[in-house]
Amino acid sequence: MRLRSASGEHDVKVRGEGFFARVYELVSRIPPGRVVTYGRIARWLDSPRGARAVGWALRALPAGSEVPWHRVINFQGGISAWGREAGADLQRRLLEMEGVAFDGKGEVDLDRFGWEIPWDRGMGDPWDLESHHG
Repeated sequence: MRLRSASGEHDVKVRGEGFFARVYELVSRIPPGRVVTYGRIARWLDSPRGARAVGWALRALPAGSEVPWHRVINFQGGISAWGREAGADLQRRLLEMEGVAFDGKGEVDLDRFGWEIPWDRGMGDPWDLESHHG
């Protein structure tokens, strides 16, 4: 699979097929204490209008999944409850436990807590899931 970032396009090894599997693999790479927007994930997956599809993928996760769904937020830095206030409360608690702070409007400072794909950090290929998974 090819991902797009500010530094160009990069090949990524993923397990499984289809858009949902690619979302899960990408979200699994978001480190604790960092967040990414639905839209940014969609753009990285070369689906710039796919923010809602990213949300559907995360909503379809089975209970107990290890995919850190709570690290994905809306473009304003807020939690999108979509009628699931209990889920929004849980998401906020999980993020706060990781050190993510919310302002008085319930939003996260994306400049401070937002995450970018670490292509050039000298760690080899961060998306080679055979050597970096888990």
